[in-house]
Amino acid sequence: MARRNIYQEGDDTLRQVSKPVTIFDEKLCELIDDMRDTVIYADGAGLAAPQVGVLKRIFVATFDGGNTIIEAVNPVIVKAKGKRVAAEGCLSIPNVREKVERPRHVVVEAFDRYGNPIVLKGDNFAASCFCHEIDHLDGILFTDKSLKKGR
Repeated sequence: MARRNIYQEGDDTLRQVSKPVTIFDEKLCELIDDMRDTVIYADGAGLAAPQVGVLKRIFVATFDGGNTIIEAVNPVIVKAKGKRVAAEGCLSIPNVREKVERPRHVVVEAFDRYGNPIVLKGDNFAASCFCHEIDHLDGILFTDKSLKKGR
């Protein structure tokens, strides 16, 4: 396991659409392990594969001070309810926090690192985190959705 460099705003990789994962192998597990190490070291809430230069539909998210780590491969939001406005930040855009409107509750269908189907349910912060990371997989940054005037 290793920490990877986090790509910063302005790198074209962050604006590209990621491809679905089709092979669940040791290389995928290594990438996910590296992403876990990277997000924990950076003290982030989540990290998507494009942020470490890999255009695959994968994200990891940390909760409870890093005690709970969620891994999602090929995630798709299948249900979203309510509205929530909260400040967000991003490891790829350091020192910037802006308010973004997101669903208050989401249900995400995905796969684990071994190709087993999983269902993730998130409320409030977790819902925002899942949406933020899935946006990364589509080349969207949180500042694109900012409620800040002038963006």
